[in-house]
Amino acid sequence: MKKPQLLRQHLVAAMPSLAADPERLLVFVDDGGLVASFTAGLSFQYRYTLELILRDFAGAPEAVMVPLLQWLTRHQPELLANPDNREKLAFEVDVLSDTVVDLAIRLPLTERVRVVQDDAGVFQLQYLPEPPAEWEHRHTLAGGPLTADGEVLGTLPAISE
Repeated sequence: MKKPQLLRQHLVAAMPSLAADPERLLVFVDDGGLVASFTAGLSFQYRYTLELILRDFAGAPEAVMVPLLQWLTRHQPELLANPDNREKLAFEVDVLSDTVVDLAIRLPLTERVRVVQDDAGVFQLQYLPEPPAEWEHRHTLAGGPLTADGEVLGTLPAISE
């Protein structure tokens, strides 16, 4: 699986507080499943719930949510585009003090893996990208500073693949 690590890297790059202490972001894969058909070949799809836990978070929630939405735009667009899926992006907050919380985010993800056998008989794995939505979301994916009330919350990294 590639998406958990890709999302972790994206959030760490987007949030200065995480870049300074990336161990505060925990990533778990729950309720995993494998979907495969009995057609020729061994290709399959991972389906799972990704849980992100940001411990001792003192920032604005938008500093996490906006980079998350940006990442989903490229790597799981149907979660945003399909009205039936929009309610599946969920979060919980544990208030630790007046300024610090633990934030848990749960989202369903899928990854398609193509398995092909080359001429030498070697099976090759190919992680297939999501269908591109770059044109209509090119400004979102280009990245840039993220501010609220004149305060810089972070920087959205550019997403090219």
